[in-house]
Amino acid sequence: MKGGIYNILKAQYLIDDNAVKNWRFIVFVILLAIIMIANTQRYEQKVFKIVELTNKVKELRSEFVDRRSELMKLKMESTVSAKMEEKQIFPSTVPPVKIEVEEPEEKNFLEKLWQ
Repeated sequence: MKGGIYNILKAQYLIDDNAVKNWRFIVFVILLAIIMIANTQRYEQKVFKIVELTNKVKELRSEFVDRRSELMKLKMESTVSAKMEEKQIFPSTVPPVKIEVEEPEEKNFLEKLWQ
């Protein structure tokens, strides 16, 4: 046990006859660590992008609600009447009249035939 720990501390596993296998494993572990670090970095970038887009959506939604309420106020009849009075256009005092057009009744085939 003592010799094993002493050999590990002296890094004997790097210079022994089987050192090529050990070096391959060490390079493999280093590559895995680099891939893991890069993957974590990409994941964090995506999380930050999602948070940024979520905040932007909330901001745009609140702006949409504000614009919609402004539009509703502008579409009200009293607002339109006030703006038209500034241009000397007043609302009508006579209510509108509905014009109905009666379409001629279509005759069926037999009635057309007897005429």
